Amino acid sequence: MMSPAQDPFYLVKQEIQESIDKLLSTFRRWEQIESNTGEYVHLSKELVAGCESIEWQVDELEKAISVAESNPSRFGIDEIELGKRKRWTTTSRTQVASVRKAVDAAPVSTNKNGIRRELTRLTAEAGRSDQYPTESNDDYISSETDRQMLLIRQQDQELDELSASVERIGGVGLTIHEELLGQEKILEDLNQEMDSTSNRLDFVQKKVAMVMKKAGAKGQIMMIVFLLVLFIILFVLVFLT
Repeated sequence: MMSPAQDPFYLVKQEIQESIDKLLSTFRRWEQIESNTGEYVHLSKELVAGCESIEWQVDELEKAISVAESNPSRFGIDEIELGKRKRWTTTSRTQVASVRKAVDAAPVSTNKNGIRRELTRLTAEAGRSDQYPTESNDDYISSETDRQMLLIRQQDQELDELSASVERIGGVGLTIHEELLGQEKILEDLNQEMDSTSNRLDFVQKKVAMVMKKAGAKGQIMMIVFLLVLFIILFVLVFLT
């Protein structure tokens, strides 16, 4: 469960409550002036507009409460908290409705004393709702602190495991890097050896070509026969002995 300072409900509630306080202040000033003045008309329009704005905000807040009520565990809200929020929206709506009723009925019927008493009662109820019960708040703070400490410990454990995994991956990466360097050295040596062998083979081929050219056709035949005999001897020595 989020703390009141973090819960969006309490942030919106505070804004709406400020609007209601301003509305009630304007309403008290409206009660004290004559109905045939320009200021009276201006304040009447201001009160109607303020009531409409607050009613819309309370409607949106009640929709949010309905969503939270459909899945309390997801939002970390219990039945006590839901009841507290519903009572506040109901009280707020009644306060605004009383102001709207008085303004709409004026100047035909201006039962201002009765309206004033009703608003005073509703304001007192709203104050008591905000102080709802201290013991529950203490329990909530204690439980929230325990939950936060548990989350911190879990996060510390996860970070330790992640750090160990990163170290293992780093060690594997270093080993692979060293292995690649070794393989690269072997390939370089092999490439140099192949170049050297290729140079020697080219030299031998050139020498053989020069010898065969000097020997002529008869000499080439003798050379081929000699190489063939040498191949047969080597074959017998390698595979038959």
